[in-house]
Amino acid sequence: MSSAAGEIHTIFATVDGEGRAQALADAMEKMQPEPAGVGCFEVDEDNDVWEVAGYFGANPDGLSLSLLGLAFPDANFVVSKVPPEDWVAKVRRELTPVQAGRFTLHGGHDLGNAPPSSIRLQIEAAMAFGTGHHGTTRGCLMAMDELARQSLYARRVLDLGTGTGALAMGAAKLWKAKCIATDIDQVAVATARENIRFNGTGAFIRTYEAGRATGPDVLRYAPYSLVFANILAAPLKRLAPQIAAVTDSGSAVILSGLLHRQAPGVARVFEGWGMHVKQRIRLGEWTTLRLQRAHKYGCQDR
Repeated sequence: MSSAAGEIHTIFATVDGEGRAQALADAMEKMQPEPAGVGCFEVDEDNDVWEVAGYFGANPDGLSLSLLGLAFPDANFVVSKVPPEDWVAKVRRELTPVQAGRFTLHGGHDLGNAPPSSIRLQIEAAMAFGTGHHGTTRGCLMAMDELARQSLYARRVLDLGTGTGALAMGAAKLWKAKCIATDIDQVAVATARENIRFNGTGAFIRTYEAGRATGPDVLRYAPYSLVFANILAAPLKRLAPQIAAVTDSGSAVILSGLLHRQAPGVARVFEGWGMHVKQRIRLGEWTTLRLQRAHKYGCQDR
C-alpha cells in the first residue's frame, strides 16, 4: 500500500468454481496496463462461488476488457474507480490499538497508547492486513492466550498464511518459541519480515514463501506444539492431513478465516484426522476454532 495519492481502478467478477476463478485471475494478470495485484477467493462455499479482483493504477484498456468479457461470458463484472486518497493516513486514523487477551496490536503511531503490561505487537499502518481489527486475527490471539492460561508451553510453532506475522510474533514473545511463518504471497512474506524486525523477534522466527504444510522448510522443524492456519474454509480442509503430519499427540491447532456456517464442516474434517475442538470463539461474523491433536500417527478411525 503506497502513501502517495492516486486513483485505483478495480475489476470485480464472480464465477462458479475454483478452476474458473483461477483462469480468470490469470487472464487479468495479462491485461494492459499491468495490474498492481490480482486475487481470487471463495465467497460462497455451499454454491462454490468465487470472486476475482484486479487492481490497476490506470484505467484498464477497453480492448482488454472486451476480450475478458468474451472469454468469460458467465462472469458478473463490475468496473469502478476509487478516488484519490492518502490510504496510510486513513488507516492510521481508523486503526486504533486492539486488545486480544494479553496481546495489544498497534501501529507505530500508537506505541504510547498500548498498555505497558500487555504483550505489544507493532503492525505498521501501511501493512493493514492482519492488524487485529479483523475478527480472525484477534480470535487466534485470544485462543493462544487461553492456551497460555492453561499452562501450555509451545516450543515450536507453525504459522500458515502468516500475513503480517502477528501470530508468529505473539508466540515468539509469549513463549520465546521457535516459529516457522509461511505464506503463498511474496508480498506477505516481505511484510512479515519487516514486522518481525520492528518487534525484535527475528531470533525466533523463520519466514518462507510456501503453500503447503509439508514442504521441506516446514518438515525440517516438525513436529510442532502449535499450528496456526488463518486462511479460508476450503484450503483449510485440504490442509488437514498435512497439519496432522506435522503435529504430535497433544499438539494444539488454531484455525480461523471461517464464517460461522463454515466452522462445523471444517471441524468435522479435522476431527477425522485426530484433532478435536476444545474452544470456539465467535467475533462478528467469524469463528475461530482451537483444537487438540489426540492421535500420534495417521488418520483417526472413521
